[in-house]
Amino acid sequence: MSRIRPTAEQVVAIIYVTAMFMSIMDTTIVNVGLPAFARDFHVSPPATDGVVVGYLVSLAVWIPASGWIGDRYGTKRTFLFALGLFTAASIACGLSQSVLQLVISRVIQGIGGGMLTPTGTAMLFRAFPPARRARAARILVIPTVMAPALGPVIGGALVDNLSWRWVFFVNVPIGMAAFGFGLLALTEHRERAREPFDVFGFLLAGSGFGLLLFALSEAAADGWTSLLVVATGASGVALVVTLVAVELRRSAPMIDFRILRHRLFGVINLASLFAASGFIGLLFITTIYLQAARGFSALAAGSSTAPEAIGVLVASQLVGRIYPRIGPRRLMVSGMALVAAATVLLSAVMTGDLWVFRAVMFLIGIGWAFVVIPMNAGAFAEISPRDTGRASALYNAQRQLAAALGVATLATIVGSQLNSGAITGNVGVFREAFLVAAAFALAGAVVALGIRDSDAASTMRLARPEPTPVSVA
Repeated sequence: MSRIRPTAEQVVAIIYVTAMFMSIMDTTIVNVGLPAFARDFHVSPPATDGVVVGYLVSLAVWIPASGWIGDRYGTKRTFLFALGLFTAASIACGLSQSVLQLVISRVIQGIGGGMLTPTGTAMLFRAFPPARRARAARILVIPTVMAPALGPVIGGALVDNLSWRWVFFVNVPIGMAAFGFGLLALTEHRERAREPFDVFGFLLAGSGFGLLLFALSEAAADGWTSLLVVATGASGVALVVTLVAVELRRSAPMIDFRILRHRLFGVINLASLFAASGFIGLLFITTIYLQAARGFSALAAGSSTAPEAIGVLVASQLVGRIYPRIGPRRLMVSGMALVAAATVLLSAVMTGDLWVFRAVMFLIGIGWAFVVIPMNAGAFAEISPRDTGRASALYNAQRQLAAALGVATLATIVGSQLNSGAITGNVGVFREAFLVAAAFALAGAVVALGIRDSDAASTMRLARPEPTPVSVA
């Protein structure tokens, strides 16, 4: 009896979805446990900020280096190392006996997470040829959209019924299963293995992106005019500008900014910066609104944002099928416009029946499917396999900054009210935050107008060669 073996696409898809779901969900699931951390360790809530900030800064340091590491040592070896490190650090987080131990474990976890996502994305797009990128984009939806939406639900259930330690322990069986399957089924891939390590570029990228993410994460609590936020933010911007100037002059840079000269990749990255800022910021602030302003439990708040993920899953099946005929431009513009309109509607019904609120969240999910599928399918259309690893690192660094920017901006709007204790029942400040999220989405739609569908032809049905006409005597 012959054994049925999964194809390379199926292997990478299974590994990617499993590992990325675990990694991305960890970012949102931990936020639910912050109050429990403070109670268990007998510290004030602000003392637990390092649990989030340390992880974000660690991500920012290692995401830029992931492209070179994967190309040099192989994507399989890099991915499995990152996955194993992330899983081991999750155990250390769950066993922590102090805030300091938890912060250190989270920093180590961030090293694994920083290499995991870009390497996994590069593996996925190398496994799927351009003509099948829409299918790959539908696979990307599962971890990148479902995980942020389900994180608060799962986190709330674990914290309420078990312990905050299970927020981290839940990663262990998933990580071990993915590691074992990947060890047996993945194949190795290397690119540009002889290029030297760009130490100066690594230092500039790690310090620049790290300082930027630190400033964004602290801005919500301390305000944008805080001396610490201004100093770290300005230093981060200066280092990133220096990084761009230095890397453009190197023949083998750590981050190849020349990839942004591909018009489609550059425009999609800019549109994604605005769109993801509004979307991730909205998910973050919605959960706070339902708990702080309306008094719902963490589990109820999480289940009220989950319809957004269901809307994405439902609509992604349609978008994946029509993408080859329509292309990314019209889909992304209409999707961001729908997200903006639905977010404005959300601000109007936020005090009404909770099921109406959930229905609008479902509508936002439908709109986001029209954004994220063509975004992921078309972004790498002009990128060669040789440059896929570096492009993936750049793409994921942009998405991480976008998420931090969106959360910081919307959290700042409600931060002063939260600190003064006047947030209960005060929906006006949240309505303002929702409208800013809508403005982010609308700005992304304007940028997406610069996309040319012809640049994404290799990912569309029209790119397939037509049969040669045969003359008949």
